[in-house]
Amino acid sequence: MATPVPAKRGKKPRVTPPAATPPAGGQVQSLTRGLRLLELIADAHGSVALTELAQQAGLPNSTTHRLLSTMQQQGFVHQVGDLGYWTIGAHAFVVGSSFLQSRNLLAIVHPVLRRLMEEAGETVNLAVLDLSDYQAVIVDQVQCTQLMRMSAPIGGKLPMHASGAGKAFLAHLNDEQVTALLHQKGLHGYTPKTLMSPHTLKENLALIRKMGFSHDDEEHALGLRCVAAPIYDEHGDAFAAISISGPLARMTDDRITELGALVIRAARTVTQAYAGR
Repeated sequence: MATPVPAKRGKKPRVTPPAATPPAGGQVQSLTRGLRLLELIADAHGSVALTELAQQAGLPNSTTHRLLSTMQQQGFVHQVGDLGYWTIGAHAFVVGSSFLQSRNLLAIVHPVLRRLMEEAGETVNLAVLDLSDYQAVIVDQVQCTQLMRMSAPIGGKLPMHASGAGKAFLAHLNDEQVTALLHQKGLHGYTPKTLMSPHTLKENLALIRKMGFSHDDEEHALGLRCVAAPIYDEHGDAFAAISISGPLARMTDDRITELGALVIRAARTVTQAYAGR
């Protein structure tokens, strides 16, 4: 049997304090709140006031502004003017675009783009819709082998009202969304052929819906034409578009219908593979 050792007098046994736990709601709470604000802005499909965001999130205005300012520094949100309205920023798209790869959109589309380039003999692009900034963003491209050809950087942005992909998207927005876009962005003139009248633009969008493809007739750059058709998700919403772009000398009037049929077929192939529609 072990002999007990008497404790020394004059000294109290040392007690090790428990490890400190992080305060509830520290960094995690801030992240959760920030993500919630992103969701609320995205659900607004445009710009939304700070006070409205604060009310919906159940946060003080000061906390909401601090979170938004932090996210704006990182490019995830963007303040519109000085009126306290906020939209999703471009960097949110860059991060979120990894979702496209997770669903293998690019893997599905790229072979279709290559085949379309060979059939059309012109550069073809894949663009996605960035509703936060009302622009079409190029995310994939297959260039043709012609010496004179269209070339745009991946990540490059196209105006909604003056590009094939942009008008393909616009044609599938409702009138309220189109009107909101015109109020927010205006109709910047890129060339003498840019559609500068809301009435003329809406007439053109009606024609696009009838034909099934859009036609940029030197509206973004002189000497350049483009046709495009939308890709739909499983909900029937147009979220991407395939376009064919080339110089006016080769994309003549008598080829537009032919190229339009090619781009419609390619977009339908991707929609079927991606969304099962």
